[in-house]
Amino acid sequence: MNTLKITIALALCCGFFPLGGVASDAYTEGFERYADEMKKFENYGLMQASAATYAKEMQQVLRKQGYIGKRLPIPQAVEVTDGVYTVVGSLIWHNPANFGLNNNLSFMVFEDGVFVFNAGANPALAYTLHQQIKQVTDKPVKWVAVENSQGHAYLGAGYWVDQGVKHLYSHSLANRDFHKGFDAIKASWGSRVGHELTESARDVSPLFTTFDDTMTVEVGGGETVQLMNFGPGHTPGSTVVYVPQRKVVLPGDLAYNERMLALFAYTDTRKWVESFERFMDAIPHDVTVIPGHGAPTTMQQVKQDTYDYLKDMHQQIGKLIAAGGTERTLEQIDQSAYADRPVYEQTYRNNALHIYLEFTGGDLGVSNE
Repeated sequence: MNTLKITIALALCCGFFPLGGVASDAYTEGFERYADEMKKFENYGLMQASAATYAKEMQQVLRKQGYIGKRLPIPQAVEVTDGVYTVVGSLIWHNPANFGLNNNLSFMVFEDGVFVFNAGANPALAYTLHQQIKQVTDKPVKWVAVENSQGHAYLGAGYWVDQGVKHLYSHSLANRDFHKGFDAIKASWGSRVGHELTESARDVSPLFTTFDDTMTVEVGGGETVQLMNFGPGHTPGSTVVYVPQRKVVLPGDLAYNERMLALFAYTDTRKWVESFERFMDAIPHDVTVIPGHGAPTTMQQVKQDTYDYLKDMHQQIGKLIAAGGTERTLEQIDQSAYADRPVYEQTYRNNALHIYLEFTGGDLGVSNE
């Protein structure tokens, strides 16, 4: 971690790359002030040349390796079904203690290589997942897909590019939204998780192959991975990964298990319900589900924890509005049945307000997740 800090400091000092290339916040602004102070020294020109050479070499090494640092102590991947593994992320918010691992990172071993679902919240997590993959197989990672536009899906993608992965996939709206919001997303995740982990993340969205409805990826041995989109919901664009030969589906944040749903400014809960219905109609109900949040489970369980919750909230808030209720009376909404779910205390009030504002045309604000 210290190597990366020094590299950034030297690079800023000698003008190797501009501040626009990293998140604009107190962390990087401190390096900018340091660079200005260094210019006062008599031998600044010599120092600049030496530092520039070192910074350039370090950046080349970083780009070649994808990540320079220690392997993070994250949970070990579990084999869910034949050749399908997942690291179940923390069920609370992203923070320094979980390194931003608060979603599931999954990989599948096929005849022609390894397919990774979710690039990770930063290059350090991507590197750590890669080390776990190498413990399972010596086959190369050939494909990486991301569930949506959020930082924990995308920010580690540069690492996989540096490892030579040529086939990256995302829904077209998700790729657009991540590219458009990259600076804000990176800054937000850096402030929450730690800049040491996120600072080397870069926007590689132009390298992604995008799709709108469905895409089929041949992975060898007669098997295919189907990339599917059933419509907006938790995010405007999302990817569901379905592997029919192994009877497993990875719906990303379309489906939650165990954890309380979190609603952001870009979340459309009414469309989420419709998208979930299309998902249930299209996917066999006897598959194993590896959700976006929570342990692997069944279709019935993610329906209960995601779809049924949203339907209940819609019904309660619809009745409250019809009876003349306002924001001040949202405490009447009974969510006690969900009180045992992780992050309930941090989400239940906002969830009720969000859905109320959806139904009444209110301002949902802006999110940079």
